[in-house]
Amino acid sequence: MKIAGTILAAIAALGIAGTSALAQQMRTGMVTGIDRISGTISIRDMPDGTTGANAGAATEEFKVQDGAKLNALHAGDRVTFAVSDAAGTKTITKIDKK
Repeated sequence: MKIAGTILAAIAALGIAGTSALAQQMRTGMVTGIDRISGTISIRDMPDGTTGANAGAATEEFKVQDGAKLNALHAGDRVTFAVSDAAGTKTITKIDKK
C-alpha cells in the first residue's frame, strides 16, 4: 500500500512540473532573420522599454507554429512572442508585431 502511495505522489509531482513547463511567458525581441521556406525566425531578445541597450544579446532561432504569421514580419521588426519547448524544439506559439 505504501508503494502505491509513493507512485501516486511521484505522478502528481510530475504533473505539477509538467504544468509549469507549459506556462508561457511573453518575451520581447527584434526579428533578425526569417526563413519562410523552413518556417523559422531568428529573434534577438530585448527587455521591454529599452532601445539598443541590449545590443550584445544572443539571437535565437525558433520554429513558428503558424507559418502564415511570418508573411507580416520583416527583419528589424520588434515583436512580442510566446515560446514552448516541445521535445527540444523551441516553437513560437504566439507572435505579435509591436
